[in-house]
Amino acid sequence: MNRYSGIIMVLLFSRFCLFQVKAQYQPPADKIFTRQDTLRGSITPERAWWDITYYHLDIAVNPADSTINGSNTVTYRVVKPAGLMQIDLQEPLILTKAVQNNIDLNFTRERNVYWIKLAEEQEPGKVYSVILTYGGKPKVSIKPPWSGGITWKKDKNGLPFVASSCQGDGASLWWPCKDHMYDEPDSMLISINVPGNLMDVSNGHLRSVVKQKNKTKTYNWFVANPINNYGVNINIADFVHFSEIYNGEKGPLDCDYYVLKEDLEKAKIQFKQVPLMLAAFEHWFGPYPFYEDGYKLVEAPYLGMEHQSSVTYGNGFKNGYRGTDLSKSGWGLKFDFIIIHESAHEWFANSITYEDIADMWVHESFGNYAENLYVEYYFGKEAGSEYVLGTRANILNDIPIIGIYNVNHEGSHDMYYKGGNMLHTLRQIVNDDEKWRGILRGLNKDFYHQVVKGSQIESYLSEKTGINLKPVFDQYLRDIRIPVFEYYVKENNLTFRWNNCVPGFDMPLKIYVSGKEKSINPKTGFTTIKVDIDNAIIKVDPGYYVANLNITGK
Repeated sequence: MNRYSGIIMVLLFSRFCLFQVKAQYQPPADKIFTRQDTLRGSITPERAWWDITYYHLDIAVNPADSTINGSNTVTYRVVKPAGLMQIDLQEPLILTKAVQNNIDLNFTRERNVYWIKLAEEQEPGKVYSVILTYGGKPKVSIKPPWSGGITWKKDKNGLPFVASSCQGDGASLWWPCKDHMYDEPDSMLISINVPGNLMDVSNGHLRSVVKQKNKTKTYNWFVANPINNYGVNINIADFVHFSEIYNGEKGPLDCDYYVLKEDLEKAKIQFKQVPLMLAAFEHWFGPYPFYEDGYKLVEAPYLGMEHQSSVTYGNGFKNGYRGTDLSKSGWGLKFDFIIIHESAHEWFANSITYEDIADMWVHESFGNYAENLYVEYYFGKEAGSEYVLGTRANILNDIPIIGIYNVNHEGSHDMYYKGGNMLHTLRQIVNDDEKWRGILRGLNKDFYHQVVKGSQIESYLSEKTGINLKPVFDQYLRDIRIPVFEYYVKENNLTFRWNNCVPGFDMPLKIYVSGKEKSINPKTGFTTIKVDIDNAIIKVDPGYYVANLNITGK
Protein backbone atom coordinates (compact mmCIF):
# COMPACT_ATOMS: atom_id res chain seq x y z
CA MET A 1 0.00 0.00 0.00
CA ASN A 2 1.44 3.42 -0.92
CA ARG A 3 1.46 6.16 1.67
CA TYR A 4 -1.41 8.08 0.08
CA SER A 5 -3.91 5.29 0.68
CA GLY A 6 -4.11 6.08 4.36
CA ILE A 7 -5.27 9.65 3.84
CA ILE A 8 -8.02 9.14 1.30
CA MET A 9 -10.68 9.15 3.98
CA VAL A 10 -9.60 12.53 5.33
CA LEU A 11 -10.07 14.31 2.00
CA LEU A 12 -13.29 15.94 3.10
CA PHE A 13 -13.55 18.01 -0.06
CA SER A 14 -14.37 15.14 -2.40
CA ARG A 15 -15.76 11.77 -1.53
CA PHE A 16 -15.31 10.73 -5.17
CA CYS A 17 -11.74 11.98 -5.74
CA LEU A 18 -9.23 9.69 -7.42
CA PHE A 19 -6.27 10.54 -5.23
CA GLN A 20 -3.45 8.66 -6.82
CA VAL A 21 0.04 9.03 -8.17
CA LYS A 22 -0.02 8.45 -11.90
CA ALA A 23 0.92 10.05 -15.19
CA GLN A 24 -1.32 12.58 -16.89
CA TYR A 25 -4.49 10.98 -18.23
CA GLN A 26 -4.43 9.58 -21.74
CA PRO A 27 -7.62 8.82 -23.69
CA PRO A 28 -8.49 5.15 -24.14
CA ALA A 29 -6.60 3.52 -26.97
CA ASP A 30 -9.83 2.06 -28.34
CA LYS A 31 -11.46 5.49 -28.78
CA ILE A 32 -11.80 5.85 -32.53
CA PHE A 33 -12.93 9.09 -34.14
CA THR A 34 -14.60 8.92 -37.53
CA ARG A 35 -14.47 11.15 -40.58
CA GLN A 36 -17.88 12.47 -39.54
CA ASP A 37 -16.38 13.53 -36.19
CA THR A 38 -13.66 15.42 -38.03
CA LEU A 39 -16.10 17.05 -40.47
CA ARG A 40 -18.25 18.14 -37.55
CA GLY A 41 -15.46 19.27 -35.23
CA SER A 42 -12.78 20.86 -37.41
CA ILE A 43 -12.44 23.98 -39.51
CA THR A 44 -12.35 22.21 -42.83
CA PRO A 45 -11.12 23.92 -46.03
CA GLU A 46 -14.75 23.95 -47.22
CA ARG A 47 -15.66 26.01 -44.15
CA ALA A 48 -12.59 28.21 -43.90
CA TRP A 49 -12.94 30.10 -47.19
CA TRP A 50 -16.20 31.86 -46.26
CA ASP A 51 -17.26 33.99 -43.30
CA ILE A 52 -20.90 34.06 -42.19
CA THR A 53 -22.42 37.54 -41.97
CA TYR A 54 -26.16 36.82 -41.75
CA TYR A 55 -28.72 34.01 -41.55
CA HIS A 56 -32.43 34.17 -42.29
CA LEU A 57 -34.01 31.00 -40.96
CA ASP A 58 -37.54 30.81 -42.36
CA ILE A 59 -39.38 27.62 -41.38
CA ALA A 60 -42.79 26.16 -40.64
CA VAL A 61 -43.00 23.92 -37.57
CA ASN A 62 -45.93 21.51 -37.60
CA PRO A 63 -46.51 19.80 -34.22
CA ALA A 64 -49.25 17.62 -35.75
CA ASP A 65 -46.71 15.52 -37.65
CA SER A 66 -43.45 16.64 -35.94
CA THR A 67 -42.03 18.15 -39.11
CA ILE A 68 -40.00 21.20 -39.99
CA ASN A 69 -39.96 22.59 -43.52
CA GLY A 70 -38.53 25.78 -44.94
CA SER A 71 -35.28 27.47 -45.79
CA ASN A 72 -32.17 29.13 -44.45
CA THR A 73 -30.61 31.96 -46.43
CA VAL A 74 -26.87 31.98 -45.76
CA THR A 75 -25.17 35.30 -46.42
CA TYR A 76 -21.39 35.26 -46.35
CA ARG A 77 -18.23 37.12 -47.27
CA VAL A 78 -15.58 35.34 -49.31
CA VAL A 79 -12.24 35.12 -47.53
CA LYS A 80 -10.32 33.34 -50.29
CA PRO A 81 -11.18 31.78 -53.66
CA ALA A 82 -12.99 28.44 -53.54
CA GLY A 83 -15.89 26.64 -55.14
CA LEU A 84 -17.05 23.96 -52.71
CA MET A 85 -19.07 24.82 -49.60
CA GLN A 86 -19.70 22.57 -46.58
CA ILE A 87 -23.20 22.82 -45.17
CA ASP A 88 -24.20 20.70 -42.20
CA LEU A 89 -27.64 19.15 -41.87
CA GLN A 90 -28.09 15.99 -39.87
CA GLU A 91 -30.15 12.98 -40.82
CA PRO A 92 -33.04 12.38 -41.16
CA LEU A 93 -33.58 15.95 -42.42
CA ILE A 94 -33.02 16.41 -46.16
CA LEU A 95 -31.68 19.33 -48.15
CA THR A 96 -33.85 19.57 -51.27
CA LYS A 97 -32.47 22.64 -53.04
CA ALA A 98 -29.59 25.12 -52.97
CA VAL A 99 -29.90 28.31 -55.01
CA GLN A 100 -27.56 31.25 -55.69
CA ASN A 101 -28.62 34.17 -57.88
CA ASN A 102 -31.57 32.13 -59.19
CA ILE A 103 -29.29 29.29 -60.27
CA ASP A 104 -29.88 25.81 -58.85
CA LEU A 105 -26.64 24.46 -57.42
CA ASN A 106 -25.43 20.88 -57.56
CA PHE A 107 -24.67 19.16 -54.27
CA THR A 108 -23.89 15.75 -52.84
CA ARG A 109 -24.45 14.31 -49.40
CA GLU A 110 -21.98 12.60 -47.08
CA ARG A 111 -24.22 11.60 -44.17
CA ASN A 112 -24.55 14.80 -42.08
CA VAL A 113 -22.64 17.01 -44.54
CA TYR A 114 -23.72 18.47 -47.86
CA TRP A 115 -21.05 19.49 -50.37
CA ILE A 116 -22.43 22.38 -52.42
CA LYS A 117 -20.78 23.26 -55.73
CA LEU A 118 -20.94 27.01 -56.41
CA ALA A 119 -21.69 27.85 -60.04
CA GLU A 120 -20.12 31.32 -60.21
CA GLU A 121 -16.73 32.64 -59.25
CA GLN A 122 -16.48 33.53 -55.55
CA GLU A 123 -14.46 36.73 -55.41
CA PRO A 124 -12.57 37.50 -52.17
CA GLY A 125 -14.10 40.37 -50.23
CA LYS A 126 -17.50 40.13 -51.92
CA VAL A 127 -20.74 39.11 -50.21
CA TYR A 128 -22.96 36.34 -51.57
CA SER A 129 -26.03 34.40 -50.46
CA VAL A 130 -27.18 30.81 -50.84
CA ILE A 131 -30.78 29.81 -50.16
CA LEU A 132 -30.98 26.32 -48.67
CA THR A 133 -34.38 24.60 -48.77
CA TYR A 134 -34.90 21.59 -46.53
CA GLY A 135 -37.38 19.60 -44.50
CA GLY A 136 -38.46 16.44 -42.75
CA LYS A 137 -38.77 15.09 -39.25
CA PRO A 138 -35.84 16.28 -37.11
CA LYS A 139 -34.28 14.06 -34.48
CA VAL A 140 -36.30 13.86 -31.30
CA SER A 141 -34.37 14.61 -28.11
CA ILE A 142 -34.43 11.53 -25.88
CA LYS A 143 -33.14 13.33 -22.79
CA PRO A 144 -33.32 17.10 -23.28
CA PRO A 145 -31.27 19.19 -22.90
CA TRP A 146 -28.44 16.65 -22.59
CA SER A 147 -29.33 14.95 -25.87
CA GLY A 148 -29.89 17.18 -28.86
CA GLY A 149 -33.03 17.47 -30.93
CA ILE A 150 -36.61 18.70 -30.74
CA THR A 151 -38.87 18.01 -27.75
CA TRP A 152 -42.50 17.48 -28.74
CA LYS A 153 -44.79 17.51 -25.71
CA LYS A 154 -48.22 18.83 -24.74
CA ASP A 155 -49.44 21.10 -21.98
CA LYS A 156 -52.23 20.28 -19.52
CA ASN A 157 -54.81 21.38 -22.05
CA GLY A 158 -53.47 19.03 -24.72
CA LEU A 159 -51.89 21.81 -26.79
CA PRO A 160 -48.41 21.40 -28.30
CA PHE A 161 -45.41 22.34 -26.13
CA VAL A 162 -42.35 22.26 -28.40
CA ALA A 163 -38.73 23.32 -27.94
CA SER A 164 -35.25 22.84 -29.41
CA SER A 165 -32.00 22.05 -27.56
CA CYS A 166 -28.81 21.08 -29.33
CA GLN A 167 -25.57 22.02 -27.57
CA GLY A 168 -22.84 19.56 -28.47
CA ASP A 169 -24.92 17.53 -30.91
CA GLY A 170 -25.26 20.56 -33.14
CA ALA A 171 -27.73 23.07 -34.52
CA SER A 172 -27.68 21.09 -37.76
CA LEU A 173 -30.00 18.65 -36.00
CA TRP A 174 -32.83 20.98 -37.00
CA TRP A 175 -31.54 23.62 -39.44
CA PRO A 176 -28.84 23.77 -42.15
CA CYS A 177 -25.84 25.93 -41.27
CA LYS A 178 -22.09 26.09 -40.87
CA ASP A 179 -22.21 23.99 -37.71
CA HIS A 180 -18.94 24.95 -36.08
CA MET A 181 -18.59 27.36 -33.18
CA TYR A 182 -15.69 29.35 -34.64
CA ASP A 183 -17.92 31.37 -37.00
CA GLU A 184 -21.04 33.32 -36.01
CA PRO A 185 -23.35 35.53 -38.07
CA ASP A 186 -23.26 39.22 -37.21
CA SER A 187 -27.05 39.19 -36.99
CA MET A 188 -29.95 36.87 -37.75
CA LEU A 189 -33.63 36.90 -38.68
CA ILE A 190 -35.64 33.96 -37.35
CA SER A 191 -39.08 33.50 -38.96
CA ILE A 192 -41.11 30.68 -37.43
CA ASN A 193 -44.53 29.71 -38.76
CA VAL A 194 -46.78 27.90 -36.27
CA PRO A 195 -50.46 26.99 -35.89
CA GLY A 196 -52.58 30.08 -35.23
CA ASN A 197 -53.49 29.11 -31.65
CA LEU A 198 -49.81 28.90 -30.66
CA MET A 199 -46.90 31.30 -30.21
CA ASP A 200 -43.21 30.97 -31.07
CA VAL A 201 -40.56 32.58 -28.90
CA SER A 202 -37.05 32.72 -30.35
CA ASN A 203 -33.99 34.94 -29.92
CA GLY A 204 -33.75 38.72 -30.06
CA HIS A 205 -36.66 41.13 -30.37
CA LEU A 206 -40.01 40.36 -31.96
CA ARG A 207 -40.30 42.41 -35.13
CA SER A 208 -43.74 41.29 -36.28
CA VAL A 209 -46.43 38.62 -36.19
CA VAL A 210 -47.95 37.91 -39.59
CA LYS A 211 -51.30 36.10 -39.91
CA GLN A 212 -51.32 33.72 -42.86
CA LYS A 213 -54.28 32.67 -45.02
CA ASN A 214 -54.01 29.08 -43.82
CA LYS A 215 -54.77 30.21 -40.25
CA THR A 216 -51.16 29.99 -39.14
CA LYS A 217 -48.97 32.78 -37.81
CA THR A 218 -45.36 33.67 -38.57
CA TYR A 219 -43.29 35.15 -35.77
CA ASN A 220 -40.33 37.22 -36.97
CA TRP A 221 -37.53 37.58 -34.42
CA PHE A 222 -34.44 39.67 -35.12
CA VAL A 223 -31.10 39.13 -33.39
CA ALA A 224 -28.94 42.26 -33.59
CA ASN A 225 -25.80 40.65 -32.15
CA PRO A 226 -23.54 37.75 -33.15
CA ILE A 227 -25.06 34.45 -32.05
CA ASN A 228 -23.61 30.95 -31.78
CA ASN A 229 -25.38 28.08 -33.53
CA TYR A 230 -26.65 26.21 -30.48
CA GLY A 231 -27.90 29.49 -28.97
CA VAL A 232 -30.57 29.74 -31.70
CA ASN A 233 -33.86 28.26 -30.50
CA ILE A 234 -37.57 27.75 -31.03
CA ASN A 235 -40.14 27.56 -28.26
CA ILE A 236 -43.71 26.89 -29.35
CA ALA A 237 -46.70 26.75 -27.01
CA ASP A 238 -49.86 28.51 -25.87
CA PHE A 239 -47.73 31.05 -23.98
CA VAL A 240 -48.75 34.07 -21.97
CA HIS A 241 -46.40 37.01 -21.69
CA PHE A 242 -45.44 39.52 -19.01
CA SER A 243 -42.49 41.89 -18.85
CA GLU A 244 -40.55 44.53 -16.96
CA ILE A 245 -37.70 46.98 -17.52
CA TYR A 246 -34.39 46.51 -15.69
CA ASN A 247 -32.31 49.67 -15.34
CA GLY A 248 -28.81 48.32 -15.69
CA GLU A 249 -25.29 49.52 -16.39
CA LYS A 250 -26.09 50.31 -20.04
CA GLY A 251 -29.56 51.72 -19.38
CA PRO A 252 -33.04 50.19 -19.73
CA LEU A 253 -33.07 46.46 -20.52
CA ASP A 254 -36.24 44.75 -21.77
CA CYS A 255 -36.99 41.64 -19.70
CA ASP A 256 -39.74 39.47 -21.19
CA TYR A 257 -41.19 36.29 -19.75
CA TYR A 258 -43.19 33.59 -21.55
CA VAL A 259 -44.88 30.76 -19.67
CA LEU A 260 -47.80 28.37 -19.99
CA LYS A 261 -51.08 29.89 -18.85
CA GLU A 262 -51.41 27.56 -15.87
CA ASP A 263 -48.01 28.66 -14.57
CA LEU A 264 -48.47 32.42 -14.83
CA GLU A 265 -48.93 33.21 -11.12
CA LYS A 266 -46.05 30.98 -10.06
CA ALA A 267 -43.82 32.55 -12.70
CA LYS A 268 -44.65 36.09 -11.58
CA ILE A 269 -43.25 35.19 -8.15
CA GLN A 270 -40.28 33.02 -9.18
CA PHE A 271 -39.08 35.27 -11.98
CA LYS A 272 -38.56 38.13 -9.52
CA GLN A 273 -35.10 36.60 -9.26
CA VAL A 274 -34.21 37.86 -12.75
CA PRO A 275 -33.48 41.47 -11.70
CA LEU A 276 -31.56 40.10 -8.71
CA MET A 277 -29.48 37.97 -11.07
CA LEU A 278 -28.82 40.89 -13.39
CA ALA A 279 -27.69 43.13 -10.53
CA ALA A 280 -25.29 40.49 -9.19
CA PHE A 281 -23.78 39.53 -12.53
CA GLU A 282 -23.44 43.08 -13.79
CA HIS A 283 -21.51 43.76 -10.57
CA TRP A 284 -19.16 40.81 -11.09
CA PHE A 285 -18.95 40.56 -14.88
CA GLY A 286 -19.95 43.91 -16.32
CA PRO A 287 -22.99 44.92 -18.39
CA TYR A 288 -25.39 42.29 -19.68
CA PRO A 289 -23.95 41.55 -23.15
CA PHE A 290 -27.13 41.79 -25.25
CA TYR A 291 -29.03 44.96 -24.37
CA GLU A 292 -30.00 45.36 -28.04
CA ASP A 293 -31.74 41.96 -28.02
CA GLY A 294 -33.23 42.10 -24.52
CA TYR A 295 -33.43 39.28 -21.99
CA LYS A 296 -36.09 36.58 -22.13
CA LEU A 297 -36.91 33.70 -19.81
CA VAL A 298 -39.09 31.12 -21.54
CA GLU A 299 -40.78 28.08 -20.01
CA ALA A 300 -39.67 24.86 -21.73
CA PRO A 301 -40.62 21.17 -21.55
CA TYR A 302 -37.18 20.28 -20.15
CA LEU A 303 -34.88 21.58 -17.38
CA GLY A 304 -33.36 24.58 -19.16
CA MET A 305 -30.69 25.89 -21.53
CA GLU A 306 -28.67 29.06 -22.12
CA HIS A 307 -30.12 30.05 -25.50
CA GLN A 308 -28.92 33.59 -26.21
CA SER A 309 -31.39 36.29 -25.10
CA SER A 310 -33.97 33.46 -24.90
CA VAL A 311 -32.99 31.42 -21.84
CA THR A 312 -35.22 28.39 -21.40
CA TYR A 313 -36.60 27.36 -18.02
CA GLY A 314 -38.11 24.15 -16.65
CA ASN A 315 -37.13 24.02 -12.97
CA GLY A 316 -40.65 23.78 -11.58
CA PHE A 317 -40.78 27.34 -10.23
CA LYS A 318 -38.87 26.48 -7.10
CA ASN A 319 -35.43 27.15 -5.70
CA GLY A 320 -32.45 24.83 -5.94
CA TYR A 321 -31.83 22.33 -8.71
CA ARG A 322 -35.20 20.63 -9.03
CA GLY A 323 -35.70 21.48 -5.39
CA THR A 324 -32.34 20.15 -4.16
CA ASP A 325 -29.13 21.89 -3.10
CA LEU A 326 -26.23 20.67 -5.21
CA SER A 327 -23.78 22.11 -2.68
CA LYS A 328 -25.40 20.55 0.43
CA SER A 329 -24.48 23.83 2.13
CA GLY A 330 -28.00 25.19 2.43
CA TRP A 331 -27.21 28.16 0.23
CA GLY A 332 -28.27 26.36 -2.92
CA LEU A 333 -31.90 26.62 -1.82
CA LYS A 334 -31.70 30.41 -1.65
CA PHE A 335 -31.96 30.79 -5.43
CA ASP A 336 -33.43 29.14 -8.53
CA PHE A 337 -30.51 27.21 -10.03
CA ILE A 338 -31.72 27.39 -13.62
CA ILE A 339 -32.38 31.14 -13.59
CA ILE A 340 -28.97 31.86 -12.12
CA HIS A 341 -26.75 29.27 -13.84
CA GLU A 342 -28.24 29.46 -17.33
CA SER A 343 -28.37 33.26 -17.27
CA ALA A 344 -24.69 33.39 -16.28
CA HIS A 345 -24.03 31.85 -19.69
CA GLU A 346 -25.13 35.07 -21.35
CA TRP A 347 -21.69 36.32 -20.30
CA PHE A 348 -19.71 33.05 -20.45
CA ALA A 349 -21.01 31.09 -23.48
CA ASN A 350 -23.02 33.53 -25.54
CA SER A 351 -20.76 36.58 -25.36
CA ILE A 352 -17.48 34.75 -24.68
CA THR A 353 -17.87 31.57 -26.72
CA TYR A 354 -15.59 28.54 -27.03
CA GLU A 355 -14.23 27.80 -30.49
CA ASP A 356 -14.01 24.07 -29.84
CA ILE A 357 -16.20 22.09 -27.46
CA ALA A 358 -13.01 20.61 -25.99
CA ASP A 359 -12.78 24.00 -24.22
CA MET A 360 -16.31 23.84 -22.87
CA TRP A 361 -14.86 24.70 -19.44
CA VAL A 362 -14.82 28.33 -20.62
CA HIS A 363 -18.63 28.15 -20.46
CA GLU A 364 -19.25 25.77 -17.60
CA SER A 365 -16.47 26.52 -15.13
CA PHE A 366 -17.39 30.19 -15.14
CA GLY A 367 -21.11 29.34 -15.16
CA ASN A 368 -20.63 27.18 -12.08
CA TYR A 369 -18.42 29.77 -10.42
CA ALA A 370 -21.08 32.43 -11.04
CA GLU A 371 -23.43 30.56 -8.70
CA ASN A 372 -21.26 31.16 -5.67
CA LEU A 373 -20.65 34.77 -6.72
CA TYR A 374 -24.42 35.24 -6.75
CA VAL A 375 -24.63 33.78 -3.26
CA GLU A 376 -21.80 36.04 -2.10
CA TYR A 377 -23.43 39.15 -3.57
CA TYR A 378 -26.60 38.64 -1.53
CA PHE A 379 -25.52 36.63 1.50
CA GLY A 380 -21.86 37.49 2.04
CA LYS A 381 -18.41 36.19 1.21
CA GLU A 382 -18.49 33.37 3.74
CA ALA A 383 -21.78 32.09 2.34
CA GLY A 384 -20.37 32.10 -1.19
CA SER A 385 -17.32 30.16 -0.02
CA GLU A 386 -19.47 27.62 1.78
CA TYR A 387 -21.45 27.09 -1.41
CA VAL A 388 -18.47 26.52 -3.72
CA LEU A 389 -16.65 24.32 -1.18
CA GLY A 390 -19.83 22.30 -0.78
CA THR A 391 -19.89 21.48 -4.48
CA ARG A 392 -16.55 19.65 -4.15
CA ALA A 393 -18.41 16.51 -3.13
CA ASN A 394 -19.65 16.31 -6.74
CA ILE A 395 -16.18 16.22 -8.31
CA LEU A 396 -15.23 12.92 -9.95
CA ASN A 397 -11.62 13.48 -11.07
CA ASP A 398 -12.26 10.87 -13.77
CA ILE A 399 -10.86 12.33 -16.98
CA PRO A 400 -9.38 15.76 -17.82
CA ILE A 401 -11.66 18.75 -18.10
CA ILE A 402 -10.27 19.66 -21.52
CA GLY A 403 -11.52 17.32 -24.22
CA ILE A 404 -10.04 16.37 -27.58
CA TYR A 405 -9.81 19.08 -30.22
CA ASN A 406 -11.18 19.06 -33.78
CA VAL A 407 -13.52 16.08 -33.33
CA ASN A 408 -16.37 17.66 -31.32
CA HIS A 409 -15.35 15.88 -28.10
CA GLU A 410 -15.91 17.52 -24.72
CA GLY A 411 -14.05 16.71 -21.52
CA SER A 412 -15.11 15.66 -18.04
CA HIS A 413 -18.29 16.80 -16.33
CA ASP A 414 -15.81 18.14 -13.77
CA MET A 415 -15.74 21.26 -15.95
CA TYR A 416 -18.58 22.39 -13.65
CA TYR A 417 -17.63 21.78 -10.03
CA LYS A 418 -13.87 21.28 -10.36
CA GLY A 419 -13.68 24.16 -12.81
CA GLY A 420 -15.58 26.41 -10.42
CA ASN A 421 -13.29 25.40 -7.58
CA MET A 422 -10.25 26.06 -9.76
CA LEU A 423 -11.48 29.62 -10.31
CA HIS A 424 -12.18 29.98 -6.58
CA THR A 425 -8.61 28.83 -5.99
CA LEU A 426 -7.31 31.46 -8.41
CA ARG A 427 -9.16 34.09 -6.40
CA GLN A 428 -7.29 32.96 -3.29
CA ILE A 429 -4.00 33.21 -5.17
CA VAL A 430 -4.79 36.77 -6.28
CA ASN A 431 -5.77 37.59 -2.68
CA ASP A 432 -7.28 40.92 -3.73
CA ASP A 433 -11.05 40.84 -4.23
CA GLU A 434 -11.31 44.09 -6.19
CA LYS A 435 -8.47 43.05 -8.48
CA TRP A 436 -10.20 39.69 -9.03
CA ARG A 437 -13.52 41.38 -9.83
CA GLY A 438 -11.67 43.67 -12.23
CA ILE A 439 -10.22 40.62 -13.99
CA LEU A 440 -13.68 39.06 -14.38
CA ARG A 441 -15.10 42.30 -15.75
CA GLY A 442 -12.02 42.69 -17.95
CA LEU A 443 -12.60 39.27 -19.49
CA ASN A 444 -16.09 40.33 -20.52
CA LYS A 445 -14.89 43.66 -21.88
CA ASP A 446 -11.83 42.43 -23.75
CA PHE A 447 -13.49 39.28 -25.17
CA TYR A 448 -16.92 40.87 -25.70
CA HIS A 449 -18.87 38.97 -28.38
CA GLN A 450 -15.82 36.91 -29.31
CA VAL A 451 -15.16 33.26 -30.07
CA VAL A 452 -12.09 32.17 -28.12
CA LYS A 453 -9.69 29.32 -27.60
CA GLY A 454 -9.35 28.13 -24.02
CA SER A 455 -5.65 28.97 -24.21
CA GLN A 456 -6.57 32.64 -24.73
CA ILE A 457 -8.49 32.69 -21.45
CA GLU A 458 -5.60 30.95 -19.69
CA SER A 459 -3.10 33.49 -21.03
CA TYR A 460 -5.35 36.39 -20.12
CA LEU A 461 -5.68 35.23 -16.52
CA SER A 462 -1.91 34.77 -16.25
CA GLU A 463 -1.31 38.24 -17.67
CA LYS A 464 -3.83 40.04 -15.51
CA THR A 465 -2.92 38.26 -12.28
CA GLY A 466 0.78 38.78 -12.96
CA ILE A 467 1.39 35.10 -12.19
CA ASN A 468 2.42 32.29 -14.51
CA LEU A 469 -0.67 30.12 -14.12
CA LYS A 470 0.22 27.58 -16.80
CA PRO A 471 1.17 24.87 -14.27
CA VAL A 472 -2.10 25.54 -12.44
CA PHE A 473 -4.17 25.11 -15.61
CA ASP A 474 -2.16 22.05 -16.60
CA GLN A 475 -2.94 20.55 -13.19
CA TYR A 476 -6.65 21.28 -13.00
CA LEU A 477 -7.69 21.22 -16.66
CA ARG A 478 -5.36 18.63 -18.21
CA ASP A 479 -4.68 16.21 -15.34
CA ILE A 480 -6.94 14.24 -13.01
CA ARG A 481 -4.82 14.36 -9.85
CA ILE A 482 -5.38 16.60 -6.88
CA PRO A 483 -2.13 18.31 -5.84
CA VAL A 484 -0.93 17.39 -2.35
CA PHE A 485 0.73 19.88 -0.04
CA GLU A 486 3.17 17.69 1.91
CA TYR A 487 4.84 19.12 4.97
CA TYR A 488 6.41 18.43 8.32
CA VAL A 489 7.39 20.60 11.25
CA LYS A 490 10.54 20.11 13.23
CA GLU A 491 11.14 22.52 16.07
CA ASN A 492 10.68 25.94 14.43
CA ASN A 493 11.29 24.77 10.87
CA LEU A 494 8.53 24.07 8.36
CA THR A 495 9.51 21.86 5.40
CA PHE A 496 7.07 21.45 2.49
CA ARG A 497 6.55 20.65 -1.20
CA TRP A 498 3.89 19.87 -3.81
CA ASN A 499 3.41 16.23 -4.71
CA ASN A 500 0.96 14.25 -6.88
CA CYS A 501 1.16 17.00 -9.48
CA VAL A 502 2.33 17.95 -12.96
CA PRO A 503 6.04 18.73 -13.46
CA GLY A 504 6.91 22.26 -12.42
CA PHE A 505 3.77 22.79 -10.36
CA ASP A 506 4.50 25.81 -8.16
CA MET A 507 1.12 27.27 -7.16
CA PRO A 508 1.32 29.83 -4.34
CA LEU A 509 -0.54 28.79 -1.19
CA LYS A 510 -1.96 30.44 1.89
CA ILE A 511 -1.52 28.53 5.14
CA TYR A 512 -2.09 29.21 8.82
CA VAL A 513 0.80 28.64 11.21
CA SER A 514 -0.80 28.09 14.62
CA GLY A 515 -3.59 30.42 13.50
CA LYS A 516 -1.37 33.07 11.89
CA GLU A 517 -1.83 33.61 8.15
CA LYS A 518 1.21 33.07 5.93
CA SER A 519 1.69 32.98 2.16
CA ILE A 520 4.21 30.49 0.78
CA ASN A 521 5.28 29.28 -2.66
CA PRO A 522 5.79 25.49 -2.57
CA LYS A 523 7.52 23.73 -5.43
CA THR A 524 7.95 20.05 -6.26
CA GLY A 525 11.20 19.94 -4.29
CA PHE A 526 11.31 20.40 -0.54
CA THR A 527 11.71 23.92 0.85
CA THR A 528 12.40 24.76 4.50
CA ILE A 529 11.48 28.02 6.19
CA LYS A 530 11.62 29.15 9.79
CA VAL A 531 8.42 29.79 11.70
CA ASP A 532 7.97 31.71 14.92
CA ILE A 533 6.48 28.86 16.91
CA ASP A 534 8.10 25.56 17.85
CA ASN A 535 6.14 22.53 16.56
CA ALA A 536 3.54 24.83 15.01
CA ILE A 537 0.15 23.54 13.87
CA ILE A 538 -0.25 23.93 10.09
CA LYS A 539 -3.59 24.37 8.32
CA VAL A 540 -4.17 25.05 4.63
CA ASP A 541 -6.64 27.73 3.62
CA PRO A 542 -9.74 25.70 2.60
CA GLY A 543 -10.36 28.02 -0.36
CA TYR A 544 -7.64 26.15 -2.27
CA TYR A 545 -8.71 22.95 -3.99
CA VAL A 546 -5.78 20.84 -2.75
CA ALA A 547 -5.09 18.00 -0.37
CA ASN A 548 -2.62 18.25 2.48
CA LEU A 549 -0.53 15.66 4.28
CA ASN A 550 1.57 15.96 7.41
CA ILE A 551 4.16 13.36 6.42
CA THR A 552 5.18 12.82 10.05
CA GLY A 553 1.69 11.42 10.53
CA LYS A 554 0.78 13.96 13.22
